[in-house]
Amino acid sequence: MPAGGPTGGHVLRGAIKGRRRSVVAASLLGMGHQTCEALVPVIVGVIIDEAVAKGSSGTLLQLLVLLGVVFLVLSTCYRVGARITEAAGEQATHRLRLDLGARVLDPRGGADADRLPGALTSIATNDARRVGAAVTVLSYGASALAALAVSAVALLRISVPLGLLVLLGIPPLLWLGHRISGPLERRSETEQERAAHASGVAADLVDGLRVLKGMGAESAAVSRYRRTSQDSLAAALRAARSRAGHEGAVLALTGVFIAVIAVVGAYLAMRGTISVGELVAAVGLAQFLLGPFQLLTFVNAEFAQGRASARRIAEVLAAPAAVEPGGAALPDPVAGRLRLGVVTLGALRGVDLDLAPGSLTGVVTGDPAAAQDLLRCLAREADPADGQIELDGVPLTDLHPDDVRRAVLVAPHDADLFETSLLDNVRGPDTPATAVERALTASAADEVARLLPDGADGVLTERGRSLSGGQRQRLALARAFPADRPVLVLHDPTTAVDTVTESRIAARLRDLRRDRTTVLVTTSPALLAVTDRVVVLDGGAVTAEGRHADLVAADPAYRAAVLA
Repeated sequence: MPAGGPTGGHVLRGAIKGRRRSVVAASLLGMGHQTCEALVPVIVGVIIDEAVAKGSSGTLLQLLVLLGVVFLVLSTCYRVGARITEAAGEQATHRLRLDLGARVLDPRGGADADRLPGALTSIATNDARRVGAAVTVLSYGASALAALAVSAVALLRISVPLGLLVLLGIPPLLWLGHRISGPLERRSETEQERAAHASGVAADLVDGLRVLKGMGAESAAVSRYRRTSQDSLAAALRAARSRAGHEGAVLALTGVFIAVIAVVGAYLAMRGTISVGELVAAVGLAQFLLGPFQLLTFVNAEFAQGRASARRIAEVLAAPAAVEPGGAALPDPVAGRLRLGVVTLGALRGVDLDLAPGSLTGVVTGDPAAAQDLLRCLAREADPADGQIELDGVPLTDLHPDDVRRAVLVAPHDADLFETSLLDNVRGPDTPATAVERALTASAADEVARLLPDGADGVLTERGRSLSGGQRQRLALARAFPADRPVLVLHDPTTAVDTVTESRIAARLRDLRRDRTTVLVTTSPALLAVTDRVVVLDGGAVTAEGRHADLVAADPAYRAAVLA
């Protein structure tokens, strides 16, 4: 974790501080509730000594009215306090989810490094919920401590030895409870990590289900998920056993402590040191103390799990940015000249390219890793390890990532579609209708719209699974056109499209993007045929360039790559 980044303690304290007023109000109401609970056995003892033993019906009536008022206050404090404290926990959870969402969507990137999407989802749901639960139980802990304090004072008034027994016995019990919670905290963190990993694997398998079926790899995928799920189950069972052991141990300790209080009270009553009513009150208080102790056990366990989840949230929030924003301004207007000066990153090895404004350039590479690294550089999802990329003479590293993406649109091969209408999948918030119509025509997505019962207003299923692979690609391509960026980078936009449609898309793409810089990272001969120039990458470096027809005629390796 980088120096100065948030830690689990910062996350937990921040969640509590953000709901401080609610937590304080709920704690005061909880203290009032627990105080009234503790007063019930005391009042019952007074009724025995002052009304029953003396046969005073007037005193009995007055004390019963007092008992009724105590129950009314008790009930009101509980209802109102419970609503406030639950709302505080939910609001803290919501705030954490917003913070996590903002970090994941930060244009600087980096939050998803080495994390599966399912794992991030688990952190934003389960871990945020557990931290919210820790905020919720804070007021419960305060009310339990108030109950212990009131009970200790009441027992001191009945008998100094009984009061001292409670006052001196509570701190060691709380310390032992905290020590016992250590294994639970560690195992809870492992449980959440395994559960998040299982969620990520499940999401990946669902996304690639069609490919897995086509490869006949269902059994291997099921075996992989079974192993991951079993690891998650084992971690969850270990955490459950740890929690059960923690609660059992604390309950046993408190049971022994309460039994000691009852035995001492009975001994004092037998010696005549305290009255029968005081003995009833002492025994009632001893029984009542079981509730606050159990509540403190619950609070301790929730805090242990909340601390473990807070650390996982902090790791995402403190993840180092993939790129840092520069202070330079975007050229106005953006002409679209791209210059890659000896760029090295991952599979790229000293790529040197100069793309003129308004040019249509094809990039051919047989290495998928080189294609991905090139796209990452152009989208400024990562900065070159060596060399630099310039846009109209300004290094991309000197620009803010948002500014880069306003000028350069990189459309990936696997763009997702949304569960909404076909039209809404293509148009942006301010996209003119004419631009959408041109985009649908250029990508041949208008043909897809005509096949839907409701046309362009037809609602797609989740991720567009009701469409074929080629239809989804056409919609993804149509989505990239209306933005009309000065620079558009397309990665294999027609791999699932039939050759006739692909040829139409190629011709329309050239017309639509005339005078705008366009880069096609592809091996499609139909697309490469309409480019001004083709650049060949081999081993991560530029090995050949020229027009498509010339390269096909003169370069056997190129011919094999694009015509195979």
